Amino acid sequence: MRHIFILLFFLSFYTARCQQSFTSLFNGNDLTGWTIHGTEKWYVENGELICESGPDKQYGYLSTEKSYYNFELSVQFKLEANGNSGVFIRSGIEGTKISGWQVEVAPPGDHTGGVYESYGRGWLVQPKPEDEKMLNADDWNTMLILVKNDEITSWLNGKEMIHLKDEKIGAGKGFIALQIHDGGGIKVRWKNIRIKELE
Repeated sequence: MRHIFILLFFLSFYTARCQQSFTSLFNGNDLTGWTIHGTEKWYVENGELICESGPDKQYGYLSTEKSYYNFELSVQFKLEANGNSGVFIRSGIEGTKISGWQVEVAPPGDHTGGVYESYGRGWLVQPKPEDEKMLNADDWNTMLILVKNDEITSWLNGKEMIHLKDEKIGAGKGFIALQIHDGGGIKVRWKNIRIKELE
């Protein structure tokens, strides 16, 4: 019994340390630390970050001011209207033409958790159709993205969606960004955007 108690104590201690090692990228009040690209709407409401199509109905991005290479990123999102969005990693941008890799956030059946290379090779990997059922279309979802050297792994609501090893991604550098797809009618809510940088 004593050994079980000691094990539980260390597991609790380890979990607390892991949680403490994540830092928040979104303060829940404003867009400090982020940069808007394009004319689409990015604003804060009730502690949540909202992205919404504007009158131009074009692509829009909200990027971190800082670049990140190896990291774990945890985000929560809720789809409203047409929730075609995504999380870009190791990216750069000119105007609203982004270079980098997108971990997809999209309506049911549209490959949430898959990886797409914008203005490049297109889809690099998509989740299995049965795994896409993990997406909650009407409530909050939690996505975890692990980026380590030339590998990306994504999880949606605790389920591993994809694992990708790619030399080109390994050579990439740049910021993290959230996306609004073009076409209009899009609205997505975000919260608890947290990152843990890795060596």
